[in-house]
Amino acid sequence: MSNRAVLEVIALDAEDAVAAQSGGADRLELVSDMAADGLTPSRETFASIRAAVDIPLRVMLRLADGFEAGDADALVRATRGLRAEGADEFVLGFLGEDGMPDLVTVERLLAELDGCRWTFHRAIDRAADRDALRKQLADLPGLDTYLTAGSASGVDDGLPTLLAEAARRGEPGYEPQILVGGGLRLHHVPVLRAAGVDAFHIGGAARPGGWGAGVSPGAVGGWRDALDA
Repeated sequence: MSNRAVLEVIALDAEDAVAAQSGGADRLELVSDMAADGLTPSRETFASIRAAVDIPLRVMLRLADGFEAGDADALVRATRGLRAEGADEFVLGFLGEDGMPDLVTVERLLAELDGCRWTFHRAIDRAADRDALRKQLADLPGLDTYLTAGSASGVDDGLPTLLAEAARRGEPGYEPQILVGGGLRLHHVPVLRAAGVDAFHIGGAARPGGWGAGVSPGAVGGWRDALDA
């Protein structure tokens, strides 16, 4: 079995996607509007990226900044359109006012996904109880990944939580893969890899010129080399 770690890179458009794949990305997270922390891209953007690269694409389902669902009907319509365009992997996650999963909205979207694989994103880092959240979501179809920094403030503060959760891999609620992202830096990689973490997510780290510039194949390649070391 391959020991290769997954490297997921945020892409905003086809140019980003091509650069990320050429640098060694295994998968892309497709978003729009990073000023709002990543919203759902258009069908047209998805289609152009799908035509440009042949690696897996996970599409963000979020129409407003934050972790509340907002207009759930509009989100369902957007999801339906992306599915019709061929999208088959997704990223989503919503919390209620109590800091626990908004299961009503999540389950409405899962009805549209019809078994597609998906990531519960960094809403887990804002949850009132991470362990309870995992157990509430454990039986939902298609959930195979948690994108998490271990803390709302990033990997520096969340590292102990990430290591503790990695040690519980396979327990009820802890079967999904841990995808580490959010303030992730190269010096975090060795300790996370030693703990068995095998998936990493980068956004700004793939763009030395900032979010106004495109993804750098060289920057992605540097992360690929670090994960493969």
